[in-house]
Amino acid sequence: MNTTFLQHPLPTKNRSEILREAIEEMIAVGTLRPGHHLDETELAKQFGVSRTPIREALIQLASMGIIVMRPRRGAVVAETGPQQLIEMFEVMAEFEAMCGRLAARRMSALEHSALLAAHQACKEARDAADPDQYFYMNEAFHEQIYAGSRNTFLAEQARSLHRRLRPYRRLQLRVRDRTKVSYDEHEQIVQAIIAGNSDLTVELLRQHITIQGQRFADLIASLPLLNEKTA
Repeated sequence: MNTTFLQHPLPTKNRSEILREAIEEMIAVGTLRPGHHLDETELAKQFGVSRTPIREALIQLASMGIIVMRPRRGAVVAETGPQQLIEMFEVMAEFEAMCGRLAARRMSALEHSALLAAHQACKEARDAADPDQYFYMNEAFHEQIYAGSRNTFLAEQARSLHRRLRPYRRLQLRVRDRTKVSYDEHEQIVQAIIAGNSDLTVELLRQHITIQGQRFADLIASLPLLNEKTA
């Protein structure tokens, strides 16, 4: 990972947050895999900072549930079992549905335009057959819905769980044809929100997020790739 952006002095106030985001990204893309031990000294050397902001960043990640702080073992990337995954995606589906219901009622014309722009960016990533780029554009798409709910507390809860599920949501998009299916589902969601159809938006978002049937089987089959320890 390129860490040159951290080689220049950073404002003390923001340093741990920037480091937290960088480490979180490494976890999301699989550079740091579930169960991986996070050594403060190694991370400090990698990012060119002292151990103090690294420790602060790890504490933030632990509070989010992305890593676990264990006595005598230190910090490790959190491991999530199949049953917990099902439960987390169930809750995520409800958060998204609630955000969608409110967004369909509250989004302005300007916010509709931003949602359409995010949707178009997903289309471009889909057409380029780039699941990694689609992953980031997909996050921006869902962020428009969270913000469009105009409910700050709900949006923060949705973002928090979304962050915890990032590695698994990314893994899903690597399944054959998933980006195409995801985009087609987005199209229906966008139309429902713009039409102000809150009930349909709720149903579409629940279906979009819920992991069951073949989608769950595909995710479980992919987990060994994510859980494989780095050498």
